[in-house]
Amino acid sequence: MAEVRITGLHKRYGAFHAVRGIDLDIRDGEFTVLVGPSGCGKSTLLRTIAGLEESSEGTIEIGGEVVNDFRPRDRDVAMVFQSYALYPH
Repeated sequence: MAEVRITGLHKRYGAFHAVRGIDLDIRDGEFTVLVGPSGCGKSTLLRTIAGLEESSEGTIEIGGEVVNDFRPRDRDVAMVFQSYALYPH
């Protein structure tokens, strides 16, 4: 597993601001769970980390390398979603 660092991440859909200024550090070997109410941006954040959504602003680093422009398959990321429909690749 590799360290994941997210800095100043924003995701907008037109005028709707789905994710606002997320800063997150997950160290190598840590297990992380995102919990929150429906519609708060959990799945959007995970899809952005995985590369299924493009961030509007901010940086995503995996293993010390900025991966914002990497395709999903090139990020070498695995996640567990409540529904397989959220990660269709």
